[in-house]
Amino acid sequence: AWFKVPSAIKFVLTGKLNPWVSGKDVILHIIGKIGVDGALYKSMEFVGEGAHALSMDDRFTICNMAIEAGAKNGIFPVDDKTMNYIKGRVNREVTAFEADADAEYEQTIEIDLSALRPTIACPHLPENTKTIDDLGHIEVQQSVIGSCTNGRIDDMRVAAEILKGRKVNPNVRTIIIPATQEVYLQCIEEGLTKIFIQAGAIVSTPTCGPCLGGHMGILAHGEKAVSTTNRNFVGRMGHITSEIYLASPAVAAASAVAGYICAPDDLK
Repeated sequence: AWFKVPSAIKFVLTGKLNPWVSGKDVILHIIGKIGVDGALYKSMEFVGEGAHALSMDDRFTICNMAIEAGAKNGIFPVDDKTMNYIKGRVNREVTAFEADADAEYEQTIEIDLSALRPTIACPHLPENTKTIDDLGHIEVQQSVIGSCTNGRIDDMRVAAEILKGRKVNPNVRTIIIPATQEVYLQCIEEGLTKIFIQAGAIVSTPTCGPCLGGHMGILAHGEKAVSTTNRNFVGRMGHITSEIYLASPAVAAASAVAGYICAPDDLK
């Protein structure tokens, strides 16, 4: 097999995320900045104090969507959070690798995490991003929270925090999809599943689901969805006239309640 060693782009993350801003907002902001081919066949390397401040689940989301910028991979430095995460998850000796001190980068981009706002990718490309402040009023008929991109336990907890004691809008089909059976079980044990069901949401077993138009929540003609999945191409989730808006679990959960795309702080 023939593989080309990719060149690298270094993303220096500084500052700390504000409430209701997550790794999904970080990667959507980056893709909006460099485009869906901005890291074509390259390695996206995330470093800096801001990178170390991110949770493992946020890092997974960012790396998961590196491909949406055309990248071959997305990587974070190994730190204490990494080593603690892998405890009990691997049964072999672990070797940590890090970039050489004199490593060459094709480009260095600085991102101030504290300056980021909830970010949404509008149809029909992940690079078509706007902040929640610039989006305008977009009513949705469906909210999808989960999938491989944002179906980890932190994502489920954020969604449950927003949905607890609230009801989803009767005009919004709300589908919760834990990423794995382990996360699914955690949701049950922590009472998150009960919160989702009491709010009027549907809880699915782990699956790609509507993300690729395969199961549950297929969009009809002209329908709009806010989704924590990774792609919003034409016809990705159903009819070719439907529209997908990519967002964080916090925004997707708040939008499910409001009936239109909004941030949690916009809820009464």
